[in-house]
Amino acid sequence: MKRALTFVIFFCVITIFLWGTDSLSESEKYWHQWRGPEASGVAPHGDPPIEWNENKNIRWKTEIPGQGHATPIVWDDTIFVTSAIQTDKQVEQQAEGESTEMPRQRRGRRGRSETPSFVHQFTIFAINRSDGSIRWQQIAREEAPHEGTHQTGSWAANSPVTDGEHVYAYFGSRGLYCYDMQGNLQWEKDLGDMATKMSFGEGSSPVLYGDVIILNWDHEGDSFIITLDKRTGEELWKVDRDEGTSWATPIVVEHDGNHQVIVNATHRTRSYDLATGKMLWECGGMTANTIPSPVTANGIVYVTSGFRGNALQAIRLADAKGDITGAAAVLWEYDRDTPYVPSPLLYGDTLYFLKHNKGVLSAFNASTGEAYYGPERLEGISEVYASPVGADGRIYIASRDGVTLVIKHGSTLEVLAENVLNDGFNASPVIVDKEIFLRGNKSLYCIASD
Repeated sequence: MKRALTFVIFFCVITIFLWGTDSLSESEKYWHQWRGPEASGVAPHGDPPIEWNENKNIRWKTEIPGQGHATPIVWDDTIFVTSAIQTDKQVEQQAEGESTEMPRQRRGRRGRSETPSFVHQFTIFAINRSDGSIRWQQIAREEAPHEGTHQTGSWAANSPVTDGEHVYAYFGSRGLYCYDMQGNLQWEKDLGDMATKMSFGEGSSPVLYGDVIILNWDHEGDSFIITLDKRTGEELWKVDRDEGTSWATPIVVEHDGNHQVIVNATHRTRSYDLATGKMLWECGGMTANTIPSPVTANGIVYVTSGFRGNALQAIRLADAKGDITGAAAVLWEYDRDTPYVPSPLLYGDTLYFLKHNKGVLSAFNASTGEAYYGPERLEGISEVYASPVGADGRIYIASRDGVTLVIKHGSTLEVLAENVLNDGFNASPVIVDKEIFLRGNKSLYCIASD
């Protein structure tokens, strides 16, 4: 009897081991959206290499035409990435007497917008995950951008999203396009033209939840948030927003059996009922030019911003009703060293965030707001637009300088590796299984140790 029981236990353990990855949902296996399977920046089943360079652990490297800061997405054996490819067709000259300056394009303190002077092809690529070959590509639209983008920005900064049956390529003012997995266009949706602050460009990505696509449309005109039917592109609901330009991507959170759409912006962080669009709660406290996306776990939502000020709020959903500014629903706050462009990383009970766009890292206990460490300067990297990601007890931070640091996940700062490639990285890293994908200014890298 004892031997039989031992055999049964052994059989169950082996079965669980063999079926472990197969029992995962498809979305958990891959990186199907901006910020990964849990919208937190974590690949819960990933185990990529720690070290690489141009001659080590590069499985393949594929040049991507054009320019794009959009983070790639991965489903099964396909990687999807978008790009704005400049053609040789120049923008038509304006009529005599018209201003030669595009509207709302002004020089800022640290940069200026780039005026579009050529027609671009707004393109989605489907890339073979095993060897980097381009399986198919589709030009969603060919036109001259109606306004500029920041000189370090891109006209293809919005990440695509997929459910494994269709891929949704989003180019903001150039529209949303639904393709099947073979590249056949199913439908498209044009929401008009944004007028972004200082013509600094667009960047919020679509969110796909069930049969609903969510798009946030904050700009200098009439701002709104809208949901569409993923099967047809038809509008489900649309709610006006009292906001200027923001670049944050919403998240969907399930709480007490209800689904909330949460998006942070300059004036207010707001929560909307996914089914109806009704606003559930709101909270002031962010800075201008809100870019980082929220993250959430254990009934708490974390929102950050860091332009001309610093703001981090931990909001407890159980207490969030109506206007919660200064209320007990804001569990804890922090007003220093928060990110401007990169989104925070929520890994277990640790919240990691960079200072402004710099290689300066802080790590906090997400539940209590206690600082584990930071701000700590990271040697080897200076400017960072990409958001940090985590997998297998490690943090990966890719910089615009072409350096990616690998840091040990934990309450003390420990750098495990400094990896240098002949490219610069604005898009965030993507981790699936034992691979990490880095979309550079010139090429897409697949980094793997086997």
